Amino acid sequence: MEIISAEYSGSYVKLADCPPPKLPEYAFIGRSNVGKSSLINMLTGRKGLAHVSNTPGKTQTINYFLINGDWHLIDLPGYGFAKTNKKIRAGFVPMINEYLLGRETMRCCFVLIDVNVEPKKNDIEFLNFLGENQVPFVIAYTKTDRLSNAQLHRSLAVIRAKLLESWETLPQEFITSAEYRKGREEVLDFIHKVNKNR
Repeated sequence: MEIISAEYSGSYVKLADCPPPKLPEYAFIGRSNVGKSSLINMLTGRKGLAHVSNTPGKTQTINYFLINGDWHLIDLPGYGFAKTNKKIRAGFVPMINEYLLGRETMRCCFVLIDVNVEPKKNDIEFLNFLGENQVPFVIAYTKTDRLSNAQLHRSLAVIRAKLLESWETLPQEFITSAEYRKGREEVLDFIHKVNKNR
């Protein structure tokens, strides 16, 4: 898939305020500081489309980006540590749950996992939540450029073993690097195929 256009189209705090559910949507989510904004910018080829910050937890709304006028990329708040007050942080979970469970045009959730660290408790809990509620999802490993090939394979083995403590099989996985544009073609091809089958 070639990205012809990518435009920010709005931010929302409630599902009811989101645009009419007409186009397919693909949500991106992960723990704070997982590299979500960098990945979104890499996939769309727009350097400043999603805001990249050194401060974890900057995403606090459901952010919509219209891609090629044909589908929406959704930037969801992180489900881990965030430097926001407790009241705002507590609001993330209901917002995320409402969107993932109630948005009829959400085709797939991309769960981002930093390949440099072992999955945290909230990673496991979030993946289990998706599985228990039959929310379609895939895994995108981020920041792979920080590891050699041997280190990457070892890290992936550790992560997969941890996840398989809760799962019989794992969903489709993507190995990505925003730095080297790794995984871009694979992710966009996946979205293209899902769109074709809608």
